[in-house]
Amino acid sequence: MTGFSILIGGKAGFGIDKSGFIIGRILNQLGYRVYIYRDYPSLIRGGHTFSIIRASSERIAVHEDKVDYILALNQDCINLHKKRIKPSSIIIYDSDIVKLEDGPEGVRQSGVSIAAIIKEENASEIMRNTCVIGAFCKASGIKQDILETVLKKEIPREVDLNLKVAFRGFDAVKELGKIEPLSQNPLPLLSGSQAMGLGLIKGGLNTYIAYPMTPSSPLLHFLAEKAQDYNLEVIHPESEISVMLMALGFAYAGKKVAVGTSGGGFCLMTEGLSLAGMSETPIVIMLGQRPGPSTGLPTYTSQTELHFALNAGQGEFSRFVVAPGDAEEAYYWSGVALNMSWKYQLPSFILADKTLAEGIYNFDLAAAGEIKEGNTVLWDRTTPYKRYANSENGVSPLAFVPDKEAIIKLNSYEHDEYGITTEEPQTTKFMQEKRLRKEEYLAKELEAIKTVNVYGEKNSSLVLLCWGSNKGVCIEAAMKLKAKVIQPLVLWPFPLKQFEEALSGVKKLVCVENNATGQLARLIKNYGFSVDKKILKYDGRPFSLDELDEALKGI
Repeated sequence: MTGFSILIGGKAGFGIDKSGFIIGRILNQLGYRVYIYRDYPSLIRGGHTFSIIRASSERIAVHEDKVDYILALNQDCINLHKKRIKPSSIIIYDSDIVKLEDGPEGVRQSGVSIAAIIKEENASEIMRNTCVIGAFCKASGIKQDILETVLKKEIPREVDLNLKVAFRGFDAVKELGKIEPLSQNPLPLLSGSQAMGLGLIKGGLNTYIAYPMTPSSPLLHFLAEKAQDYNLEVIHPESEISVMLMALGFAYAGKKVAVGTSGGGFCLMTEGLSLAGMSETPIVIMLGQRPGPSTGLPTYTSQTELHFALNAGQGEFSRFVVAPGDAEEAYYWSGVALNMSWKYQLPSFILADKTLAEGIYNFDLAAAGEIKEGNTVLWDRTTPYKRYANSENGVSPLAFVPDKEAIIKLNSYEHDEYGITTEEPQTTKFMQEKRLRKEEYLAKELEAIKTVNVYGEKNSSLVLLCWGSNKGVCIEAAMKLKAKVIQPLVLWPFPLKQFEEALSGVKKLVCVENNATGQLARLIKNYGFSVDKKILKYDGRPFSLDELDEALKGI
């Protein structure tokens, strides 16, 4: 692959994330495929935040540790990222505030008097980013008209002043290298959260309810921004308890609804989740995992809540759990999750993490899969309405308030087919079996969908097993080893048949996860599968390609 990486870093609150996206858009216009990794502390101001923008001739979904360009807006950016510098790296820095020592032989450096430019143009401090982006374009041989086109599209305010500052940065440096354009058409750049939001909308979403909690907050922000365009109701209540109970009320009234949260917030939702299980109310939960327990690392990443999603809530009830690995999967499986919730009247989980939710990917709609809004089983009005009427697959016809012809009883207590409370043992057994039967039929339907992906050398006896956002790093690492990658997308009901077929001929199974206990490895052990080695990372950061390559040495 033809590729390179750019790191831009500075203080939190000074537009580093937006700057990284603008650089990604510029490279996208040149025909490159882009992946952007964001790293920031749980601070509104101060600390150190940075983005790594990786560009390649091929689709990618992982960052590398070593970078080809460093755009340093403060001293921390140099001090904290020295190990990322290559002998061929180019460093562009604010010469008014950054002191730069001589780097490895071959490193090219160019200081720009950014603070002085900002003062001379009477520009705001946040435009220091615009200035350094202009300098980067000149240093890497990117034409000024591409810089201008992207800035006009991406900057909402004071466009002329931003352009003036960017052109000052452009003129302040010499060309130090050349990023050659590729003959590929650009693909849209989307975060995993944006892709999830679009998938939910395509699946028929009416209402989204959430209390802000990283890393699920970007989905709330995106859907709030698009609410008028898609006739959505987007609501921010006072707590996660309110989120879940309000969502169940919307579903009771026939509105297709989803909620978003992370571990601490989901803890507060679990009683409401059990109410959804007992009352057979459709609900979609976007669960953005982050390191824990408790508050953990609020702005970092992990895969620690798989078993929480599988087992949350008191009692036993059917559920659907999916873990997409990139933007296309986030789009498609979010729509599927909404459809399955309403078809089988059960909770569905979209398991994500910061890496997926906030990572920026090229998005190919044609490759994502078609989402069709599912058909909900409705009351036919030929017989008296029973909210929990028995059926072969356990799914009862729905009617919604304020239907004057139906008495609609939703009950958290055990109940009969009409929804009337009971403690009678035979009815209790009958209703419990009815609710669990839905999962059997859901599992059968999923057999016709590709729920386990296989990549790499299909006949290799060495397999990297992963789930969720580790898809990208495992696929690229496996290319070097000529290994196979197995990625279960659906984690409940577990796709046993497809998983067994994917494991055919495997002699060595290596499980790659962002947690300390190997949660997927523990799950497949219930079905008689054992892994030969676990490669686990649990410091709040995702695997870089370099890290996984090193961990796989000797295997």
